Amino acid sequence: MPRALSISELENFPSLDWFDVAPALTPEVRSSLERILETQNGNAIAQEEAFALAHAEGDDLLGLLAAANLLRADLAGNLITYVVNRNINFTNICFVGCKFCAFSRGPRESDTYFLNPDQVAQKAAEAWQLGATEVCIQGGLPHGLPPFYYRDILRAVKNAVPAMHIHAFSPMEIVYGVELTGMPLADYLSMLRDNGLGTLPGTAAEILDDEIRHILSANKLSTAQWIEVIRTAHRGGIRSTSTMMYGHTETPEHWVRQMRLLREIQDETGGFTEFVPLGFVHQNTLLFHQGLARSGPTLTEHLKVHALARLLLAGSIDNIQVSWVKLNRRLSQLCLHAGANDYGGTLMEENISREAGATAGQYTSPEDFQSLILEMGRIPAERNTIYTRIKLKLPLEKFTAEETLEPEFA
Repeated sequence: MPRALSISELENFPSLDWFDVAPALTPEVRSSLERILETQNGNAIAQEEAFALAHAEGDDLLGLLAAANLLRADLAGNLITYVVNRNINFTNICFVGCKFCAFSRGPRESDTYFLNPDQVAQKAAEAWQLGATEVCIQGGLPHGLPPFYYRDILRAVKNAVPAMHIHAFSPMEIVYGVELTGMPLADYLSMLRDNGLGTLPGTAAEILDDEIRHILSANKLSTAQWIEVIRTAHRGGIRSTSTMMYGHTETPEHWVRQMRLLREIQDETGGFTEFVPLGFVHQNTLLFHQGLARSGPTLTEHLKVHALARLLLAGSIDNIQVSWVKLNRRLSQLCLHAGANDYGGTLMEENISREAGATAGQYTSPEDFQSLILEMGRIPAERNTIYTRIKLKLPLEKFTAEETLEPEFA
């Protein structure tokens, strides 16, 4: 029986070195981790071996975290990146009824809102003035949405701020847009791309298993639909993020299967820019209050998911992001020691996690990100959405625009 780790042991794992902890691991876990480290490829182990890593406890868990941190250093270096962006949720009216969501409202509730395209464009212009290079645009799904509303948002934003990168519309919204317009999926995505869509959020994934999805939301798109939207977008030149929500009704086997599925898609399309683990925020959700889910992830689960992502996605998706809005300051740093290399976006106006009960706030400034990263002994770097432009940031006391380095990566 593996020994139970104390909270202090988990919180102090960043001080451990892989070569110090490796001798204490069980032979099977050590063998699996060594093969991934040697090949820098998560496909070096079989699914059953990955399941064993997902259930690691005690010294094996410490070894998992140390190996992920070592692999992160090899694949991503000591940079921790972030993007300056604004989150724009254009409406909170939604008919889908996801039990894990506390953001959506029925059309007759008193605190509903709906932004027209010009209002979305105004928010994008404000963000540009504040230094944002990206707007992340998503919203609820209201009945009676104008068929070309998503296209019209893109046109309005590009007209107001031509250089702004638009990261917008989850696969669920894409499916709804196809339904509203009657267009074939590939044609609909091409229309959005031609009107300014830069990248697609890989949200609405939650757990890509239809039994779990039915518990989370009976009306949401299926696993097959999510995959079809993502593959079609990638084939049409629209890259996307990839995500997974953990800490509710799923098991560690679901984590592994999802990561392996994302690898399979990435091997085919090369379209994923990053993987973002999203911890379930339970406090204000029906899913939790109806007794259908546990009370969010444990510390062990937070660390384990980020470490597994680094190890199992290695050689396929090499940018692993922490969702700081769902984590506190210390926990986000710990996850960055457990294999992640990206802090996500400044957001400016985060609503969805906050309404579910998250307390990390709605905005983290670039200066705050830089402080958090320097506190860890790592190098802060501002990136664009697809990681092709990275600006290294010097320590705050020396920071000036003139001293910013701008290496371009192909």
